[in-house]
Amino acid sequence: MTDKTKTLRVDYLARVEGEGALYIRYDDTAVHEVKLKIFEPPRFFEAFLQGRDYTEAPDITARICGICPVAYQMSAVHAMEQALGIAVDPAIEQLRRLLYCGEWIESHVLHMAMLHAPDFLHLDSAVEMASVHPQVVQQALALKKAGNAIVRVLGGREIHPINVRVGGFYKLPSRQELSELRASLDDALEQAVALTRWVATLTIPDFDRQQHPYLFVALHDEHEYPMNSGRLVSSEGLNIEACDFENHFIEQQVAHSNALHCLLDGKRPYFVGPMARFNLNFETLSPTAKQLAAEIQVTPPYVNPFGSILIRALEVVHAVETAMMVLDFFSKQGVSCSKQEASCSKQEASFRHNTQTGSSYQQPTVRAGSGYAITEAPRGILYHGYRIGDDGKIVTAKIIPPTSQNQKTIEDDLRLMLPALMQLSEDELRHRCEQAIRNYDPCISCATHFLKLTLEKGAEQQ
Repeated sequence: MTDKTKTLRVDYLARVEGEGALYIRYDDTAVHEVKLKIFEPPRFFEAFLQGRDYTEAPDITARICGICPVAYQMSAVHAMEQALGIAVDPAIEQLRRLLYCGEWIESHVLHMAMLHAPDFLHLDSAVEMASVHPQVVQQALALKKAGNAIVRVLGGREIHPINVRVGGFYKLPSRQELSELRASLDDALEQAVALTRWVATLTIPDFDRQQHPYLFVALHDEHEYPMNSGRLVSSEGLNIEACDFENHFIEQQVAHSNALHCLLDGKRPYFVGPMARFNLNFETLSPTAKQLAAEIQVTPPYVNPFGSILIRALEVVHAVETAMMVLDFFSKQGVSCSKQEASCSKQEASFRHNTQTGSSYQQPTVRAGSGYAITEAPRGILYHGYRIGDDGKIVTAKIIPPTSQNQKTIEDDLRLMLPALMQLSEDELRHRCEQAIRNYDPCISCATHFLKLTLEKGAEQQ
């Protein structure tokens, strides 16, 4: 044993969205410093939104991320609709849920098959993986294509969709378009199940945080696995509406990151994303996803972050099955809805009326107001808060994405994990650290529009 201090650096994290680095200072007795360094320049999207019309928020925020633009659009439209007092048609709610399913499918599959699975196979890239497991990669690409198709039909295009608007959609999909989507999903469900079973064959590293348990935070809805609806709950009893988010969750700037750390009460790290959703909402998973969870022996409480790839696979199954349910509902094939049958009948009648009359949205009466919303992006909760003036212009905007909320928990994982791995070579240690970061599927670009800007002139701050 030696007390000589060592430094582990990863100058550029591979297989994550965006640009970041890792710095760890340690010796044989302890880990002294861990920094997830996010150096991508701040993007100031909140500032871009100020002075723009409320109608522009969904399209502007969709540009924050090319992987999860739907999440930004959904949080933006929900917040604006609250500010303007709009209660959208139940059929619109179901179509938005369908759109979100498409994004969960394509985002989760991209992460699992192309970014995360190579870690478990000790491969450097998805290209290498394709040479070793070509059938798995082909299945994943076909499944991702099904998700892309849903986003294209509901969103207008696959990347940065343009069909979502405050009050509804610019254009409703035709019954033929919905029917064609539905025709592709039987195969997609088979592919999702097969992918889940394959993921379950991977060797998952052990990581036990019983002495430092996670604080899970996610939306919770009594009727459905959360995407677009629900109250914000935690594994320790928090239960609030979106409008109370900033009273409990406080951002802090740190010297080593161009993104803020968000902490509960300004003190406690917490964990958002698939594992949080799974542990807090298991009972509302789709039937096939539940059956698979039992088959692969992944049931709550599940607290190993290296197994997050398993839960993402289950969420893909859930998203495909939910999309099938929504599409069957609209095509009158007798599939039961997740809500009461009477409500489903009302939704169906409303959708039929809208498609016949061409009414795809509600035109609001512009007024001053504030709106707040949280939806479940693939990576976790995404908070939007806005204040608009009586002219409909955005006065203030606040956006807190999942990665900024998970940053401190990622650093804590590394700090707690490393003492048991000191016997590994530096290369192996570096690999395990990068794998631990990829457990969270960090979207670094999303997180970097938060930086608080302080200008100093002389001895005065401005």
